[in-house]
Amino acid sequence: MSTTPGARATPTAGTNASWLPLIVVVLTQIQASFAVNALTVSMAGITTDLDTPATSVGTAITAGTFAMAAFILLGAKIGAKFGTRRVFQIAVVIHGAAMAAVGVSVSPAMLFIAQAASGAVIALIAPALTVFIAANYQGDQQAKSIGYLAAAIPAAGVLALLIAGTFASTIGWRYSFALIVALAVVNLILSFRIKIVPPAPEVEIDWVGAAFAAVAVIALSFGFSGLNAWGLVLATPSAPFEILGISPALILILAGGLLTQAFFAWTRKQKREGKPQLFNLDVLKTGAERATTLCMALMMFVGTAANFLIPLYIQIVQGRSSLATSFSIIPYTLSIFIASTVVARLYKTYSPRQIARVGFVVVAAGLTLLAFTIRMDWHQILVVVGLITLGLGQGAIVALVFNTLLTSAPKELAGDVGAWRGLVHNMSGSVGIAVASVFAVGILGSLITTQLVDNPTIPASLKSEVNLDDINFVSNDHLKDVLDRTSATPEQVDEAVVINTDARVRALRTSLIALAGLALLAIIPAGRMPGEVALDTTNAAQPPGPGRRPGKKQKARSR
Repeated sequence: MSTTPGARATPTAGTNASWLPLIVVVLTQIQASFAVNALTVSMAGITTDLDTPATSVGTAITAGTFAMAAFILLGAKIGAKFGTRRVFQIAVVIHGAAMAAVGVSVSPAMLFIAQAASGAVIALIAPALTVFIAANYQGDQQAKSIGYLAAAIPAAGVLALLIAGTFASTIGWRYSFALIVALAVVNLILSFRIKIVPPAPEVEIDWVGAAFAAVAVIALSFGFSGLNAWGLVLATPSAPFEILGISPALILILAGGLLTQAFFAWTRKQKREGKPQLFNLDVLKTGAERATTLCMALMMFVGTAANFLIPLYIQIVQGRSSLATSFSIIPYTLSIFIASTVVARLYKTYSPRQIARVGFVVVAAGLTLLAFTIRMDWHQILVVVGLITLGLGQGAIVALVFNTLLTSAPKELAGDVGAWRGLVHNMSGSVGIAVASVFAVGILGSLITTQLVDNPTIPASLKSEVNLDDINFVSNDHLKDVLDRTSATPEQVDEAVVINTDARVRALRTSLIALAGLALLAIIPAGRMPGEVALDTTNAAQPPGPGRRPGKKQKARSR
């Protein structure tokens, strides 16, 4: 059998189940998300204590992210085979130990290994959280639970800004990770009060499929993350290797795409032959479910890209510190949290396709407002309104698509749904950052080059002293430092600063407008989402009737 028996224990219809499992789910999601945010906020202290560049901390964060994405599909099957609660408890302990290792790290290598280990065990934790929700809640409670799970991620971000930021500037960054260890202990203790989801020893793991999935995800992750540094098509001097001058980023992306196709072809073959599958394709069997996945991917792409561009604007254009940047985006993060928790109230009145369409319009409106109002003054009210608008649309869609996928699939596939959600979130977010970076830098380079052509103030001799092939977002102070090492006169330096200031803002505005356009395009797949949210999941595990997919709920679709 390849089906994941992820949620056999169904609460009695018409009763309200205990909220304890949800508390464990939310606290564990906060534990996992807080850890990554704490690393980012604590970057200055870590680089000083470990005598390492900031890129080392970034590499550690990337290692954890890639490890989680590479093994999350396998994690769902391991949970099903050996028991979701048991695997969850082991993973929580390992994650706590990894965070303790981060807290006492004495070298970049130790930090890297600990963070990679934490990412690998999150691949076990993430599917379990979905299984716990499916096993313990139904109807309105399930919809609300999914909203709270989605809201736990931005909540962890806010807590990291407030707590980790305070610790890093007072008693020390290591105490943030001691706090995560304490939270892991709390989650472990509370988890013993969650009812056991029986293991299914008969579940066999498709190790070939697992290898395809892991290598494909790693290739895609490294490929997209290297786009800016290694080159979009042609290899840059910083590329680790090249083939006929082609960028390794492009080669890895193409290889990852081919391996992804090989994974799905292998999985379909396994299904036809009745053999074990790493991922049950019934999660994506209907057009509505595939459209929901596409909406999830597009929202994570747009949201994460915007979340990259906004700090870029605050830190580079405005010259603010990382901590000041963190506090500036709290309204955006809080709006995601609020929307994720309240969107479930709309499910009885509006269909998923209606909510998703309106949500993407709200996201596009927020991005457009930001594009036309960003100035050197961050505190203007319209910028804050734009951030809040973006967050409200993003939070509503993220919770909606997850709930729609979970209620569309049989309860037995809850682990697969959780793993798929984690994989799509991770990969779409990583791709969003990479593509936004390449696009924004490309626009910036084009604008600067255009303004330098026939510029009477800046002669060709000065241009030859500066590497115009490596244009990037830099502060005006950094630009002045570079020009001080050239023959530039004060007048020429002032002109270069004017060009840089104008080009940065215009490049960011263009990027935000492009993201707004992509959000509007997402209305098309949103129109193919289900006509209603199936709040009644009591029939999810019934034997299939004529024309029914195994375990599939029968529900009316609005036309």
